[in-house]
Amino acid sequence: MFNSITGLVSAKGSESVYILSGDIEWDIGMPVNDIHSLSLNSECRVFTWLYHREDQMKLYGFSNERRRNTFLELLKVEGIGPKGAVKIMSGISQNDLENALENGDLARLEAVPGLGKKTAQKMLLSLKGKLIQTQLKGSSNSQYSDLVEALVGMGYDRKAAVDALEKAQAGVNPDLPAAEKEKLIFQEAIVYLSSS
Repeated sequence: MFNSITGLVSAKGSESVYILSGDIEWDIGMPVNDIHSLSLNSECRVFTWLYHREDQMKLYGFSNERRRNTFLELLKVEGIGPKGAVKIMSGISQNDLENALENGDLARLEAVPGLGKKTAQKMLLSLKGKLIQTQLKGSSNSQYSDLVEALVGMGYDRKAAVDALEKAQAGVNPDLPAAEKEKLIFQEAIVYLSSS
């Protein structure tokens, strides 16, 4: 329904931010890290997700699509609702969460405030490797999963491979034929990985 809202940050709370867009001021629930990334009285774009039940409606927002994708993946874990997902995302940085899930670091997940051992174990089972894959933009996630696997097979770290592919993808003409575009992205990714 809503992909994003662009407007002026009119107020910030501990769990939400207020965005003035036209004549409407939106009350948007956000993880603490995302709230801190916004400046009062400045223009911003917040990526949104609408939670709707018979007795409740709440709009959640995130500083970028990667953060929203993380939230949506967390919702797929049994026992984690929207409030729980926001609380988890408030208690751990994006990179730490991705690394903990990728490396099976149960102790790091258990250290997140309000996250118990059982839920942390469910997160590991459900999400290991998934947040890294969803980092690639838009519908291209599955399109470039083969390239991720190829780079991992060459000995590169999975997260570094995804980061390199994301950077490479941004610099390649999207109008090129698919095969040529994929080849260029792969070559550019190797250049990024070799220089880092």
